[in-house]
Amino acid sequence: MAFTAQDVKKLREMTNVGMMDCKKALQATDGDMDKAVDWLREKGLAKAAKKADRIAAEGMAYATVCPECGVGAIVEVNCETDFCANSAPFRAFVKDLAAVVIKDNPADVAALMECNYPGTELTVAGILPEKVMAIGENLQIRRFGRFDKNVSVAYVHAGGSHGVLVNLSVEGDADVTEIGKNVAMQIAAMSPKYWDKSLVPQDVVAHEMEVQVALMDNDPKMASKPAQVKEKIAAGKLNAFYKEICLLQQDFVRGDLFQGSVEGYIADAGKKLGAKVAFVDAIHYVRGEGIEKKVDDFAAEVAAQIAGAQK
Repeated sequence: MAFTAQDVKKLREMTNVGMMDCKKALQATDGDMDKAVDWLREKGLAKAAKKADRIAAEGMAYATVCPECGVGAIVEVNCETDFCANSAPFRAFVKDLAAVVIKDNPADVAALMECNYPGTELTVAGILPEKVMAIGENLQIRRFGRFDKNVSVAYVHAGGSHGVLVNLSVEGDADVTEIGKNVAMQIAAMSPKYWDKSLVPQDVVAHEMEVQVALMDNDPKMASKPAQVKEKIAAGKLNAFYKEICLLQQDFVRGDLFQGSVEGYIADAGKKLGAKVAFVDAIHYVRGEGIEKKVDDFAAEVAAQIAGAQK
């Protein structure tokens, strides 16, 4: 399987490993991205891969909660340029769509397009061409989510690069907005793959065990140990693995507020408010996540260096 400069860039973004080591990993694994990540980890060069497909498109990820009904909504709308994404008309359009999601609870984007657009007699599908004409760019309503139970808290990072909607269960009369916002900020900053270790599929756990054993096989100080000893050590390292990829097991980033896990922070903060608070669910949108754009100058530079190294 051949690989490109864009693949090298993507692997570098996923692992924070140097460009040439990423190239070696892709060569060693015949261009297989998942195997290349494991190759780097087994060599001790990378931790668990970050969320993939970080190439950004323009637009806005936006989350909000209705102050009257308590329903939370999150939407992502894409456009062509950051100039458009930062414009008042575009942002107003995104916020109007979130209001439609809250009010009408559409099943999917196709159903959303058939809903009435606020302040008009037109549907969302009917108003979209007018918005495209007025704003001057192609607009794409990409995805949305909604919570109508428990207590939702919305967070928008950096003007719409991340949108997070956190859902908490609350026993007691307490304002948990600050708790929800701090958890949402954790999600935006750390991009956990799973909310809790109980949600990690068994095949992922088994695969991590294999990676840890292979890492010891490549360590001169550990290679001679019996297989059963290596497996026992690998099992003991699973908690560290969960702390990397699972929200509730991660170290809480606001160490000034609480020293411990995110799960511990939620329970502690709720107790201080006189309530029992627990994490239920969340939705995290990263603007443009997974939308491919043309190869940028960095990828072109990677291509040039790869070509030079191959001569």
